[in-house]
Amino acid sequence: MWREIRDREAGKTRPNSFKNRVSSSRISNLQLSNYKDVVSPHRGSINSLQVDLTEGRYLLSGASDASASVFDIQHATDFEGGGEGALIAKHKSLITIDKQHQNGHKFSISSAIWYPIDTGLFVTGSYDHYIKVWDTNSTQMVINFKLPGKVYRTAMSPLATSHMLIAAGTEDVQVRLCDIASGAFAHTLSGHRDGVMTVEWSTSSEWVLVTGGCDGAIRFWDIRRAGCFLVLDQSQSQLGRRPPVLARSAVSKVSTSKALSKGQNLLGKPRMPQKKSGGGNGIKHSPLGQVPAKGYLKQRLHPGMLSSQDRATAHYGAVTGLKITEDGMYLLSAGSDSRIRLWDVESGRNTLVNFETARLQTSKPIQLATAQDSNLVFVPCMTSVKAFDVWSGKTYVTFRGHYEYVNCCWFSSQDQVSSYSCTFSQGTVHRWQ
Repeated sequence: MWREIRDREAGKTRPNSFKNRVSSSRISNLQLSNYKDVVSPHRGSINSLQVDLTEGRYLLSGASDASASVFDIQHATDFEGGGEGALIAKHKSLITIDKQHQNGHKFSISSAIWYPIDTGLFVTGSYDHYIKVWDTNSTQMVINFKLPGKVYRTAMSPLATSHMLIAAGTEDVQVRLCDIASGAFAHTLSGHRDGVMTVEWSTSSEWVLVTGGCDGAIRFWDIRRAGCFLVLDQSQSQLGRRPPVLARSAVSKVSTSKALSKGQNLLGKPRMPQKKSGGGNGIKHSPLGQVPAKGYLKQRLHPGMLSSQDRATAHYGAVTGLKITEDGMYLLSAGSDSRIRLWDVESGRNTLVNFETARLQTSKPIQLATAQDSNLVFVPCMTSVKAFDVWSGKTYVTFRGHYEYVNCCWFSSQDQVSSYSCTFSQGTVHRWQ
């Protein structure tokens, strides 16, 4: 470590490279914390958790016993004596909303998320067909939305400045957008042929939503227009990641200069001659004759209108988890076929990264997490959590300590002293630091 610091001071190591090395070193040394204990009030499996995006201080959890809790993970509520005179910091729930609450959920809470820009509100989705918005300070329900089926996942855009929409994935085939500002449904997104198990907003655009369904399809939506604009197909692939923007611009400049030196036409293929009809109108002919080229039609047709592309699948089975990298350029997906795939968002192609074999849950959604630089992805794998290298697919480190299936995980790098990952399984909270 000291050698790397000296290299950084001498200018031998770039700032981003030094940051990534330190982060990777911390992650590889993560261990089950012996000095901090999150006391869970839940009596069932925990299905969702999220640390607030503003302060990185409050942890929100939702469980199958229809309860939701908020913890302060930076300031302990109590201390107890541990071994060798050490004190164990106890983090008890600040607030808990359960079935006893007058407006509480009746069945399992499948999703619990913070309002992106303020810890004063949080949102819960449940198998009782309701999405509810809560005031954190008064623990009172502000708005509720009645859905046509069980709610699997909810999501809000961390970038949104023009809308306050909650995207809801349910056992119904349609994705619904709930507007907090009006208290009504904004509109629905139709295209899936089975229930929608997971939803995720883009990290590069507030208008782009990604959904994964039980039909094995992953669809990209621009909520300003009708229909999806991209359906991922696992058979359409490219080898590895795209080169950086600077490298691509350099390659394009070289190819352009070579083309100019050879006197090639940079506008592509020569245009076909036009024939005049009797009325004097020009008619464009394809190279195949009178019939327009199929490729030309495919470019013009909307994916929702082209049956072969609209029926494409990303997994052999339900899509159970989605996570977009921080830069918004790549998408990670997990499916009930126990496969993890990395997709290039720009081209919509499978990058063919071969993630090592991992057993994944097949009957319910799982929550993925990525490190701050998006070089590692944390995946709940039955009773453990595995961190995979995003670009090679190799297992970087495995976290063991749970006795039951792990449903969700969250990685936070707000704490400058140590990085940690929290995982929840059957009513227990494990913190790694």
